This record gives sequence, structure tokens and C-alpha cells, in this order.
Amino acid sequence: MCEICESKRATGAEPSFPIRLSFKGNTISIDITHITTVLEIRRHVQDQFNLAPDAAIKMIYKGKVLGGGNNNNNNNNNDDAYTVPAFPVSVPKNAKVVVMATSGTQVKELNAGRSDPTIRGFEDDAMSHTQKQRALGKNAFQYWGPDVGQNKEYKFCRFEACTWQSFGHRPGSQTPHEFQAMQLLEQLATDPGIVAVLVERELVVGTLGEMDPIDDRLMKKKQQQGACLLGYNTNGGARIDLKLRTDDFKGFLPYSQIAATLLHELSHNWVGDHNAIFWANYGQMRVEYLHRHAVLAASGYVAHGKTSAQLAGVAVDCRNGMTSIHAAVLAELQKEMAQHGVPLAMVAPAITARCEEMALDGTALEVQGRTSGSSSSGDDGSSISSSLSARDLALAAAERRAREQQENKKENDES
Repeated sequence: MCEICESKRATGAEPSFPIRLSFKGNTISIDITHITTVLEIRRHVQDQFNLAPDAAIKMIYKGKVLGGGNNNNNNNNNDDAYTVPAFPVSVPKNAKVVVMATSGTQVKELNAGRSDPTIRGFEDDAMSHTQKQRALGKNAFQYWGPDVGQNKEYKFCRFEACTWQSFGHRPGSQTPHEFQAMQLLEQLATDPGIVAVLVERELVVGTLGEMDPIDDRLMKKKQQQGACLLGYNTNGGARIDLKLRTDDFKGFLPYSQIAATLLHELSHNWVGDHNAIFWANYGQMRVEYLHRHAVLAASGYVAHGKTSAQLAGVAVDCRNGMTSIHAAVLAELQKEMAQHGVPLAMVAPAITARCEEMALDGTALEVQGRTSGSSSSGDDGSSISSSLSARDLALAAAERRAREQQENKKENDES
């Protein structure tokens, strides 16, 4: 018989009822009344389970702590939370109360211990997606130099590496970690040639992501058709995903190949099919990309001891200025277009015209490149951006399209 109720049972003032106390697999039954306090039950728990006087004890019934707080030690004997009745109303027969207890020594050791720096804390988990993106932008890997970044208006808004495959997490894994994939996406977004193309066409891409090299649905469909998918564009630039890793997952694809794939996907913002219009637009973007790196190399701009063309893996294509750029782009297009049955002659005039335009603008671009080489940054934190306003760019683009339409019309009339 429980001592708690003996005196009260003798008086007959309150009827008693049983409850069960469970602690580490041991269960005992005691009789209490509706006026039995939390403190009285706690003392009984301490005696029956041989708990230390300084033990921190919690008694939980249906997910709630009896007394509404922690029973840390006997110093809480006068606390109002523990002098109130534990069960002032009726409870089911043999109601179960779970007891949790920690010794005072263990509590002191835990409080005195240092947190593991490799484990992410609750504060970091609570950061919003926007805060994480801002932190990522401020601490971005500056591959192209300390003052090089995205344009303030025309840019990639978010980055997403393939985290769900746990690349680089498993013991003995040789594949690059997801952190390295994120750095590569940042490198692409801040590539001076990519920035120049985005600004020229006033493009904003929602998300630049890593394509899942294992479970991607579109990639598997292409493989069944005997092709290889290197990237895809969703909803006209709302999201662009790129294949970053080699087939054996031991490294990344060559940077120049990934950058060319990104330009390819950007060209799909306007044209979905791989027709002559698509390849003409893509070829012009390649000209602009290589021209930007050629101008920076000629201006003397270097980062980490190399020119941007060397860092981008296109130094050979830029070595003789516009002459080598024109030849490199035509050679690339001839190889790519042959797979889609489009003759190079259909787009070669547009590529040549764009090269001539870039050559005429070379003086202004060289001045801009020298300014970039002197590490002069603008309000957006990027020292390499277009020297023309959005209005000037729009006018230039409109004039260029008008000339292309006239040339196409002339060719159609001659044919």
C-alpha cells in the first residue's frame, strides 16, 4: 500500500485510485487521490527508483509534464507548480506516467561541454532560404578575381547542387562533394563571358542547378534514344540544369564544355527546336562569350596569375582575337549542327556579321577591359559588366535583328 494515501484513506476524505509509474522499463503501481500533489509523487518516484537527491526528474502524462515544468531538485519543494494536485480530475484506471531522470553530475558535464563544430545548429536550420542565398553571395568563391561578380539586374537568382545523392559524403567516395558543385555553379554565374551574354540580352534566370546524374528522368529518356543529355531549360529560363559530373562520378566535366552547355541552354530561352534560328543565336552568343575573354586577356586582366581565357579553358580560341574566335565558333557549329541535319551555310552569315559587329565595338570594349583589370568595381560589386545602358543595348539588339532580317530576305530572294 502506498504511504501517500494511507493517512488520507484512514480519514476517508478522498477516494483513491491507482496510477502506474514507468522508469527505464520498470513499472510500479501506486494509489493516489485527487489532492495528491506533484511533489508528493516526485518524492515517491525518488524513493522507489533509488534516484539521487540532485537528479533532474520529469513526470510525463499524455505528452505533458506534470506541474508544467522541470523537477530539477529538492530545492523546488516550495514551487507552486509542484504543490498543486497532480490529477485534480478523474483519470483512466491505471493511467501510465512516464518518468525521466538525469543525475546532477551528467547535467553539469553536459552544460560544461563544447558543441561539435561539425554539426549544424538549430539557428542555422532556422535560416530562411533567402538568408542562405545572401550569405552564399557574400562569401562566394571568387574564381575570377576579388571584384568580379554577377550583374545587379541580369543574373542567376539561385543555385542548387544535387544534395539528395549524398555525393562526397560516403567513406572512400571519390566524387566531388556537393560544396564543390556549388562552387562550380557560382563560377559559371560569375564567368565574365556569361555575364556579358546575360547583360547583352537582359536575361534573368531563376535557378541554375546541377542535373541529377543518376535519377534524372529526362536524362534516362535521352539515353534510351541513344543520346546524351548535358542540360535542359525549364519554362524559358525559369530554371536551367546542367550535367556537371563525369559518367564515373570521379570528377567534373571540363569547364569549357559546361560553359558551352550553359550558353546552349540560354539560347533555348527564345527557340525550343534545334533549327537554324537556334544555332544562329547560339553561335552569336559564343562569339560574345569568347570575345569578352579575348578583350580581358588583351587588356592584361589576370586572376590567380592567369587570364580569364586561361581560367575558362578557351585561351586557344582567343589567341588571335576575332579571327580565331570566328574560326572556332564555325568549327564548333559545324560539328554540333551535323547531328541535327542543319547545314552550316544557313547560319554562317549571321556568325560572320556578329564577329564584324564585335570587331567594330572593340575599342570601347578594350577600354572597359582595362577598367576591369584595374579592379574598379561598380555598385553591384562586379567590375566586369557592360559599359552600355539597358536602353543602348536594346537599341543595338533591335538594329542587329533588323539587319539579320534584311540579309535573310535578300538570301531568300536570291534563292
